[in-house]
Amino acid sequence: MLAARMRFVQYLRKGDLAKRLGLLADDQKSLVELSGAEGVPCDLKTLIAQNPNLDELAQKAQSQPKLTLNDDVTLLPPLTEPGKIICIGLNYQDHCDEQNKPAPKEPMFFSKYNNTLVGPTDNVIAHTASDKIDWEVELVVVIGKVARQVPKEKAFDYVFGYSVAQDISARDWQKERNGGQFLLGKSMDTFCPLGPAVVHKSLVKNVYDLPLKTWINGVEKQNGNTGNMIYKIDDVINRLTQSITLLPGDIILTGTPKGVGMHRSPPEYLKPGDVIKTEIVGLGTMTNPVVAPCIAN
Repeated sequence: MLAARMRFVQYLRKGDLAKRLGLLADDQKSLVELSGAEGVPCDLKTLIAQNPNLDELAQKAQSQPKLTLNDDVTLLPPLTEPGKIICIGLNYQDHCDEQNKPAPKEPMFFSKYNNTLVGPTDNVIAHTASDKIDWEVELVVVIGKVARQVPKEKAFDYVFGYSVAQDISARDWQKERNGGQFLLGKSMDTFCPLGPAVVHKSLVKNVYDLPLKTWINGVEKQNGNTGNMIYKIDDVINRLTQSITLLPGDIILTGTPKGVGMHRSPPEYLKPGDVIKTEIVGLGTMTNPVVAPCIAN
């Protein structure tokens, strides 16, 4: 039933000049267009801000065209212009353990810019500015309504849904350069593959029991579970909203489990020709090739 398929995607058909909004099938092989239905916008951020009735959306979708995912359909990031991309460092116990670091006494927040966003099959650029580009699978929380000073017990009322991200990181710029500031190391173009969909929270029975994995060239590198989070989603939303107003469509990347390249022995980093496969069970899979940058004439 469509009502059970609230997996929101943004996409382009061949020849399109503007993005469309649709619902992705569970198998990620087809979608139903939503944006052609009366009153439905073409972008997810606008839809979220409307506080949509899911039953009404499902009814509208039943009469809309179905598309098979092929070379004529390009999945975009399900959110292309979030007001904020907020990330949490060192938020999985096993990721702390692999660095021989204690768990942080408070969440470590940092941000990325929208120029990092690419879709679930788009290229990740191996920027020549760095030779230490790393992978990090992360669960994404999508904010559903204006959130200020939210108590922990009401935090999930402000969550719209969840998605999958790779928090790609230039470790040299994150750790060794730029005065120890994370921003450049985290915000290079294409450094946040996102998708394939934003899955409505009603489809996720237990957000703290989701396996999440990364493969590089078919070799498993990360295999964790969201239950290993140190600071949980309700705590994070509570802390952030004491000083920052979260808006519909804002996203929070909630940390990564062990297995990143930097802490392997010997360290491993991404290079042109590599392929990153990312999965969170129940939310979807992304496959992103790593490419060399285009050199301007």
